[in-house]
Amino acid sequence: MKLGFVVLTYNRPLALLAVLRALAPQCTSDMTVVIADDGSTAQNVAAMRSAMPAFACPVRHLWHPDVGFTAARARNQGAANADCDYIVFLDGDCVPNAHFVQAHVALAEQGCFVNGSRVLLSPALTARVEQREAELLQMGTAGWLRLRLSGDVNKLSHLVDWPGAPGRIHERFKWKGIRSCNFGVWYRDFKTVNGFDESFEGWGHEDADLVLRLHHADVKRKNGWCATEVFHLWHAENSRAREAVNRQKVLIREHSAIVRAEQGLGQLHHGAAPTVTDLN
Repeated sequence: MKLGFVVLTYNRPLALLAVLRALAPQCTSDMTVVIADDGSTAQNVAAMRSAMPAFACPVRHLWHPDVGFTAARARNQGAANADCDYIVFLDGDCVPNAHFVQAHVALAEQGCFVNGSRVLLSPALTARVEQREAELLQMGTAGWLRLRLSGDVNKLSHLVDWPGAPGRIHERFKWKGIRSCNFGVWYRDFKTVNGFDESFEGWGHEDADLVLRLHHADVKRKNGWCATEVFHLWHAENSRAREAVNRQKVLIREHSAIVRAEQGLGQLHHGAAPTVTDLN
């Protein structure tokens, strides 16, 4: 199984670098990392490239112009350039735990996708991580307990490493807890459903739509708690202006048999190609 990581980013180089620093030691030479950039400024791109950690595997930076919230397209472009059998989608503000890659490999199963788990960080702890004043992967159990007691993290599930735990698979579509910021899927299954649907405008529920269509294609959800946790750095909420419209679209599709995205992987050639740069 050849593994690829698609890391979504937009104008947040310090957060992205924290993600890449945690991911780099876990990647072997047969993997691929694609930074899917949704239109970061030249200054922020330069800041990322100047401090990028060393990887044993190829790292590609894909960039397209900033035309608004087009995360679905950036992820599709990243997947199309990942050259892999199995894709793990990550957001550029979600720092993987120390056994993240190993856990995703252990949970990868034919006929399933993996819905990853996350630990939320406070604004104060996020600032310390971005400034390299706190190293999450070097934190001991006592340190995590103090952070939980102080309210700087919302849970401690990452302290339990149990990929083989029972009860992970959901046979039916379940909206709650869907996490495209930490999501593993076989590329052939992703291609079968035509990837993320770029017809969703603005923030909201394109991830739920992907999960729904995977279920319609008989691909089951497998949850990644106590195994795949990422540390989600705090950020202000994106605009929710289109949330209700997007939610309604998924609700309508829930009562259909739709499998393929209206505008997804198969339609990438209709738009401008991203700028692709090999970083190592």
